[in-house]
Amino acid sequence: MPLLHMSINATNPEGVAQILARILGGEAFPFPPCPGAWIAFAAEDDGTAVEVYPLEARIEAGPETIAFTTAEADTTPTFAHIALASPLTGEEITAIGTDAGWTTRTCNRGPFHCIEIWIENRLLIEVLDAAMLADYRANMTAANWRTMFGI
Repeated sequence: MPLLHMSINATNPEGVAQILARILGGEAFPFPPCPGAWIAFAAEDDGTAVEVYPLEARIEAGPETIAFTTAEADTTPTFAHIALASPLTGEEITAIGTDAGWTTRTCNRGPFHCIEIWIENRLLIEVLDAAMLADYRANMTAANWRTMFGI
């Protein structure tokens, strides 16, 4: 089953969502359930999306459903990251990250290549163009993982 959507946080949720929408070939909109949040949809318009919350936002278990609260903003880097497929070329993806002023570079992960874009120079997204995605799908399998690491 594919990942359907996920959430991240940012200093500038609208700006980050607009850039993610460009990378995904889709559109960005406000995300009314959480004040100040935005959502970036992929071009396929199949529900694939990234929600972008303000740094201060927190999601908690409310009495019947999630509740949005706030806390002190945390600007430290995090271990969490996402990989996204893009309909754009590697050059177009790199230009978007570079134009935003974010660390952007092409990297070899072993079983696949990707373009690292460090959102607000804090949060990593790995972006794959069509060729990178083909390599990812061919090489990032449980069988290959067992072989690579002798498991």
